[in-house]
Amino acid sequence: MALTEGELAPDFTLPTDGGGSLTLSSLRGCKVVLYAYPKDDTETCTKEAIAFNGLREQFGAAGTEVIGISPDPAKRHDKFKKKYELAFPLVADEAHAMLEAYGLWVEKSMYGRQYMGVERTTFLIDKDGRIARIWPKVKLAGHVEEVLAAARAL
Repeated sequence: MALTEGELAPDFTLPTDGGGSLTLSSLRGCKVVLYAYPKDDTETCTKEAIAFNGLREQFGAAGTEVIGISPDPAKRHDKFKKKYELAFPLVADEAHAMLEAYGLWVEKSMYGRQYMGVERTTFLIDKDGRIARIWPKVKLAGHVEEVLAAARAL
């Protein structure tokens, strides 16, 4: 099921790094960047996390929370977050419920092998909980800066 811009972002409550949990609807009143990535501590996922982390103060100044989500367990998020000193929550969706609700748990192919995985996608959610922008199949170059510009303009 593909979500569209203007639609209410599906709510979820999932575990985070540090033993906590996060409910998306609890963030109403501020903008949210929700970026889904395949796996902690892999090359592109690490670069993406570091890029978002590097601009976290600018996102904060734009009234925007940054949240990363992957199917990795929260304990793995703890290690990833500590290793790269990430200052935003990482959400664990081991059962893929949120990823499926957002249309991000998809069939992928690598070296001729088919498997299920996360389609790297970023959502910008407005203060009312509606999806303002979607960046599907993210390519990293310039992406985080583009998301920041959109957050500032929202």
